[in-house]
Amino acid sequence: MNRRTFLASVGSLAALGATPTPVPAAGRAAKVKTTSDRPPRKVIVGTVMQSFWGQYPGLHNRLEQLVGIVDQMAAQAKTKYNRGLDLAVLPETAITGEAEGDALARSVPFEGQVREMFNRKAREHSCYIVVPTYLLDSKEKKLCSNAAVLIGRTGEVMGTYRKIHLVVSLERGTMEDGSSPGDALPVFDCDFGKLGIQICYDIEFDDGWAELARRGAELIAWPTQSPQTSQPAFRAKEHRCYIVSSTWRHNASIFEPTGKIAAQITPPQSVLVHELDLSYALLPWSSKLRNGEAFRKAYGDKVGFHYYEDEDCGIFWSNDPGTTIGEMARAIGVLELEDEMARVKEFYRKAKVWR
Repeated sequence: MNRRTFLASVGSLAALGATPTPVPAAGRAAKVKTTSDRPPRKVIVGTVMQSFWGQYPGLHNRLEQLVGIVDQMAAQAKTKYNRGLDLAVLPETAITGEAEGDALARSVPFEGQVREMFNRKAREHSCYIVVPTYLLDSKEKKLCSNAAVLIGRTGEVMGTYRKIHLVVSLERGTMEDGSSPGDALPVFDCDFGKLGIQICYDIEFDDGWAELARRGAELIAWPTQSPQTSQPAFRAKEHRCYIVSSTWRHNASIFEPTGKIAAQITPPQSVLVHELDLSYALLPWSSKLRNGEAFRKAYGDKVGFHYYEDEDCGIFWSNDPGTTIGEMARAIGVLELEDEMARVKEFYRKAKVWR
């Protein structure tokens, strides 16, 4: 079945609030856009490390388990930050577990129990929820996909991402036990910023990440069975975005646009809640910066930052709604990374280092 037939059979993604986007040619780079002159945009993100191997407990019991995890995230957000959760990210195929040789047999429709349960939970906590599952797209046409549905704060369905890069069994000549690949890369306009989704094996392919960056994704949810850290760290740095992994094992992590891990849990922990700011500045080493101490001296707790001496750079954000981090940086007299590189490149051109 070709992709056009597949998409026609499952209906328009636009009906779910997402605009279908053709997969771009590999190698198209996104232009870096700083967010430093925007007011602070604090986002409290919850993620989890939870395996779903073993005997399937039934749909109702699995849904109860998952909404219980969202409850834990919301409780941690209140305790840690004294305010509510903004985004909950659950692991790949959390609702259905593994395909076990037949993805269609394991897949479930979104309408009914699944929608009702997460609609209620999103409204209860006023948060977005990324809900991954083997999704039954058409029982009659025997179509299913490895998907993640985004639920909005009031329980509305904002859209669905269907995994494009399905795991291939070269021996059997199948993709994820009969799943059909997606053909769109939606970017969702949330009230805190632009959210993209990639799923597990998508991490290995440039095209999806580059297209999400080109379309302005600032935060990318990565539900996965794989606990990789080097690849998502590279993607976060390359495309200037935060990445939130929600995994089955080893770790669940939040990656900064520096490529560093901002927060992480490993066993025996299972739930991670972390606040990040989508309005930030990346600042390279300079004598004026003094590894960030210049900001601390000038602004005290009105500024936050992670400075990495081993990388000669840091990520900085404002805690003052009336002053952006860009304004603070200019007042101190330091250049953002992209501004410094632009000036260096211009110097090279004038010096004829580049021909």
